[in-house]
Amino acid sequence: MEIRRRTSKPWLALMLSLCLWLWLCVGTAKGDNSNQSSTQSTHWQQQQQQQQRYQSQLNESLRGDLPEEQPQQATSIVSSPHEMHLTRTSVIFGLTKVPANDSQVSAKCQGQLRQVQRGILTKQPWAMKVLDASGTKPSGFVYGQNYWLGSREACRGVQRPVGITLSQNFERVMHYGIITQQAPFDMDYRVIYLSHSSPWQVEIKLMSEQIIHIGLCLPRACSSEEVKHLAQEYVSGGLFTESEIFDIRPQVVYMKDLQLKEVFFERPSFRLLVACVLATGALMLCAQQLTAAIKAAPTTVDDPGRLAPAESELWRALHSLLQWRRLQKFVECFDVPTNWGKIFAVRENSPTEIPLMNGLRSVCAIWIMVFHVVWFMYFTVHNKTVLISYAEQAFFQYVSSAPLLVDVFFTISGFLQTFNFLRNSRQLEAVRQNSLRQNLQLFGKLLFHRYLRLGPLYLVVMATVDMVYAYIGDVSVYHINERFDEMCSRHWWRNLLFIQNLFDHRDMCANWSWSLACEMQFFVLANALLFLYVKHPKLTKALVASALVSTIVWSYGIGVSIKFQLSFDAAFATGTEIYTSPFVRVLPYILGGITAWCLKERRVQVELSESRERLYWHFALLVFFGCIYSTVRRDLGPLMAITLFVMGRLFFSLSVCWMIAGSAGGRGVWWSRLLEAKGFQHVSRLSYAIYLLNPLVIALFYSLTSSSTHADPFMLCVVTCGFAVICYLASILFSLAFELPYSNLSSLLLRRGKANSSSGNGTKPKIA
Repeated sequence: MEIRRRTSKPWLALMLSLCLWLWLCVGTAKGDNSNQSSTQSTHWQQQQQQQQRYQSQLNESLRGDLPEEQPQQATSIVSSPHEMHLTRTSVIFGLTKVPANDSQVSAKCQGQLRQVQRGILTKQPWAMKVLDASGTKPSGFVYGQNYWLGSREACRGVQRPVGITLSQNFERVMHYGIITQQAPFDMDYRVIYLSHSSPWQVEIKLMSEQIIHIGLCLPRACSSEEVKHLAQEYVSGGLFTESEIFDIRPQVVYMKDLQLKEVFFERPSFRLLVACVLATGALMLCAQQLTAAIKAAPTTVDDPGRLAPAESELWRALHSLLQWRRLQKFVECFDVPTNWGKIFAVRENSPTEIPLMNGLRSVCAIWIMVFHVVWFMYFTVHNKTVLISYAEQAFFQYVSSAPLLVDVFFTISGFLQTFNFLRNSRQLEAVRQNSLRQNLQLFGKLLFHRYLRLGPLYLVVMATVDMVYAYIGDVSVYHINERFDEMCSRHWWRNLLFIQNLFDHRDMCANWSWSLACEMQFFVLANALLFLYVKHPKLTKALVASALVSTIVWSYGIGVSIKFQLSFDAAFATGTEIYTSPFVRVLPYILGGITAWCLKERRVQVELSESRERLYWHFALLVFFGCIYSTVRRDLGPLMAITLFVMGRLFFSLSVCWMIAGSAGGRGVWWSRLLEAKGFQHVSRLSYAIYLLNPLVIALFYSLTSSSTHADPFMLCVVTCGFAVICYLASILFSLAFELPYSNLSSLLLRRGKANSSSGNGTKPKIA
């Protein structure tokens, strides 16, 4: 009966069992947590004790010797199994092992280098950070990895603790001293440059790819000359194992401390640029004051120059100065809101315009910028061979053949120069009636206005190039092969006269400005022929035909004589004879001028059916891209290479001429209508500034990176988009300050000249 009563309630036994199980689980968990907390506390205490032990060793190393109570440890440090490996693989450790001559290396430098050596062998955290921050040979040497830069940020971490907070609730195996411990003396990050002649690296022959960059975290007490001496002893003493394996045979070239030199602020370009900025800012301020005065008190007929009264002495001085009417007109050219509106103005295309030119200018300016992103990347990329192999692939021909697009600008310039001259009937009549002296004066006037429109922005950019390259020459971790600061200091007068392309392309200041020099030279030549055409048309036609044939023959002759090839190394080596030569590059300018002459003088009108006209438009586009992709095979002989170069540029320019002529006649297809979109008006106005600024911006940002880049097509797309935005914003700023004001001034002077001419004696020949 008793048994039956107990078994009749089984749920009670189940509940008791469950409670007992829960009590056991809770007790076990508490024990585990207690053990874990005890383990973490013990680990943290061990880390603190270890850090104190490191600090004790650090203090002992500062006294210059090891602890007396550890003689066995001193012996083991000297015979460390890692010492020989470190000596032969780590440059920073190898420098500490070089026996220094007291007359060439100071005692303080020697002592601190020995402390670095002892710190590394005893594995003190600050010394391990020094070892880690200094560069060693990475993989990829065969394909151009010459940037053994280490870590500049890690070297800074040797001087001050890293600003990072870590919780004590987690177990870590790291030594906490690598975060908190600092070097016992000041350390600096520097870069030493070694030239090499290893047969185990692809040699592309595009400037300075055989310069090894080695970043070193060094005691500040060691001067650059002392480190150069130690490095030369190290690499010449056979201690550098990489030299033996890859037959590097390094030679110390120079060393950088990556500090801006004081002489930078004494450069003429710096002073000139500061003066230009201050003068432009003052003129913009005056224009703003003038605009505010006109709005506050509208001008009247009796007092057209009246300004609003001002309170401060500065405004009173401006008030009295701006009473001069001619000065007011000059100052108005610098009005920021007005010029801003001109840059961003978008309007309907007029019948006298050729809107397709805006699209061509805009697209080609951005296209060339993409090429410059890849070109300047070459000097910071650590897989140069891979980058060049990308450029030779069919898909990337649109980038590697982008320099051909410069001919688009030459064709447009030749067309506009001839077209605008021939449709200016008043100027044609003046040239026809003027004497030789008067025509020379008119010629000089046109040249002056051309210089006034192009010169100010160009000269400011040239000064900026000189200043920027002097800056990156001091602070960039990269070896700067094209020292434009040195070239601009020596050859600035060539750029001032727009003749820099007549000299070796390696000696140019801002070598991408060669096409601007060609533009100015072609402008002078075209005006001379147009002046001659007005009085002697048959002679001029013969001269133009002769010039067209001559440039083709000249290009063939030069190409064959220098054994021209389409490979990148050969193209760079022959840049002076082929790429920047005005005698070679004048071909598209002549074709553009002939096209304009056919439209204005010959009134050439080709009657085509709609379907055939569409066919010709699409054929022109096919020729355009066919010429760009024609260099997909670059292993051609000299005769085939120069033929492809000359004929490709000829047909390329003719396709552009067809597009311009078709747009001038109001014809086109869907893709030409896209190029005629009103949005391109804005970008076209900035194309000159984009052309001048994009190489400077790209080179500056690449040079300020602290680690080498990797040639990767996807990341290159992202980088290109970023550069496009930066170049666009910079072009707005520079155009607003240094281009549009002087373009306004040129227009003002031309209007004043026309007014004076119209009010003069009508029977006397005028200089238009």
